[in-house]
Amino acid sequence: STGRRTGFASRRSDKRGGFRNALDTAQLVALAGAVGWASGIRLYLVLLLTGLAGYLGWMELPQGLHLLANPVVLGASGFMVFIEFFADKIPGLDSLWDVVHTVIRIPAGAALAAGVFSADSAAMSLVAALVGGTLAGTSFAAKATSRAAINTSPEPFTNIGTSLVEDSLVPAGLWLAVAHPFVFLPVLVVVLVLSVWLIRLCWHFLKQLFTRVARIFSGKPDPGLSPAFTLKSPFSKNDPHV
Repeated sequence: STGRRTGFASRRSDKRGGFRNALDTAQLVALAGAVGWASGIRLYLVLLLTGLAGYLGWMELPQGLHLLANPVVLGASGFMVFIEFFADKIPGLDSLWDVVHTVIRIPAGAALAAGVFSADSAAMSLVAALVGGTLAGTSFAAKATSRAAINTSPEPFTNIGTSLVEDSLVPAGLWLAVAHPFVFLPVLVVVLVLSVWLIRLCWHFLKQLFTRVARIFSGKPDPGLSPAFTLKSPFSKNDPHV
């Protein structure tokens, strides 16, 4: 319909119906999943890109997300994107940033997903909040554990490269959810499976980090992280039989 492709200025005069009919059901479901999942990785980038899409008329935001297009909110989210861009690329500081945002990203992902359906029904909004919070928690756990494991490496390039990949995944996911929702949904399922596998793989490294922190604060000597592989020469002079 023509109402689905009107600009941002014309949508102001149709607050009652314009926002609800902006996206079809598949796009709304995909968008709810996208904002929930992406919030666990780059919350402020999700706020900025979603708000800009509505402010510039690229898409009609659901009524519950219309506040993101407010210039004040755009300015605040843009500033936080700038801060996070650099904080996330400094080894150690990125993990500290993740710890601070543990109590922010997951509830925010649930709230944004609920906002997609807030104009439809309370039941749909509640379901979206539960799913969005779960997606945010899964993506956040995968990000936090993988970055903690990467930080055990002394070189910074892997950390920076991983951060740049995360920077690109968020806009790509949001675009795919709106432009091709039936492609995005199965891709999201695959990403979730990979995220669970990544969490299990990196959990060993995370436990090592916790052990090191506990040793440091208890005054015990820190032996460092054990290497993944240990090589021993068959001609070692430390052999007691020599």
